[in-house]
Amino acid sequence: MRKSARTMSALTAIVLLSGAVGFAQTGSATYKIKCQSCHGAQGVPNPGIAKAMGVKPASDPSVKSLSEAQMIAITANGKEKMPAFKGKLSDAEIKASVEYFRTLAR
Repeated sequence: MRKSARTMSALTAIVLLSGAVGFAQTGSATYKIKCQSCHGAQGVPNPGIAKAMGVKPASDPSVKSLSEAQMIAITANGKEKMPAFKGKLSDAEIKASVEYFRTLAR
């Protein structure tokens, strides 16, 4: 019985960890496909895009001051020159890409 409980605990841990890793990979992959062209691979847009589109780096204080919920809303609904991604990405993909983007500010 003990061995069975340990096996079940190990399987549960594996499933939970693989889900977390998959979620992180989804955010990174979505960001690379949909966001990187404007926001840059490391969260720093190229100077031409930054000037023409008003895109700020992930590390900019005005960007860092936004909450995750605000960033999700901006990504979903668009703002100024940024297009809306609602209907193009799932809510989970938007959330994951925002979470990934926020890691680039560190």
